[in-house]
Amino acid sequence: MASINDSLAAIMGIDGALCCALVDSGSGMLMGQAGSGIDMEMAAAGNTEVVRAKLRTMNSLKLNDSIDDMLITLGKQYHIIRPSAAHTGLFMYVVLDKARANLALARRKVQDVESAISL
Repeated sequence: MASINDSLAAIMGIDGALCCALVDSGSGMLMGQAGSGIDMEMAAAGNTEVVRAKLRTMNSLKLNDSIDDMLITLGKQYHIIRPSAAHTGLFMYVVLDKARANLALARRKVQDVESAISL
């Protein structure tokens, strides 16, 4: 098991990682952050709304399933949102430079880090 800071440091080790955070989806507040280039407090609050909207939609559709991760592809960046399976109400948020990141490897690393995080 890894601490929040150790987990965020591991995420920042991903090729192309710009910044990352652990977010409480109940409040939209940051529990930890690393890197720079984005207002992470605003990103945490905004992406909390993205997660909530997806969960509401899944509920409306009566989908009996869970979110593994969500990917937002921008012109120059990938944004990965990964709800924690072990810690309900938390999600990892990762911003990657699209030109330098390997998306498949990054998603796998975020999954591994998320599953090992200790609070």
